[in-house]
Amino acid sequence: MRILHAMIRVGDLERSLQFYTEVLKMKLLRRKDYPEGRFTLAFVGYGDEAHDTVLELTYNWDTHEYDLGNGFGHIAIEVDDVYQAVEEIRAKGGKIVREPGPMKHGSTILAFVEDPDGYKIELLSPQRQD
Repeated sequence: MRILHAMIRVGDLERSLQFYTEVLKMKLLRRKDYPEGRFTLAFVGYGDEAHDTVLELTYNWDTHEYDLGNGFGHIAIEVDDVYQAVEEIRAKGGKIVREPGPMKHGSTILAFVEDPDGYKIELLSPQRQD
């Protein structure tokens, strides 16, 4: 068994695709419209779906905003260098909601960015995790 994907609902698919592909450097793996259901699914990720976990962006054509609720935490992405990744994301207009630095009560260096719909994305270096 393995995790295939995580799904989030987005209010503006083009804006979200721009963020995930240009700012976070993911690839658009596939996209399909479902006119009868009035929604579009777009899958993005860093590798192919056969071997990697990806993110499913669900765009319901008649819904342009969602209440994120308080149950969802964040998506975590491994980066080579958290500080450098934050600067690159900031240069592309990404919203940094926690500057890089050690986690509270630990030593892991992390940062948080926010996507256009308000979902939090944690950036972590490939080192030991506290």
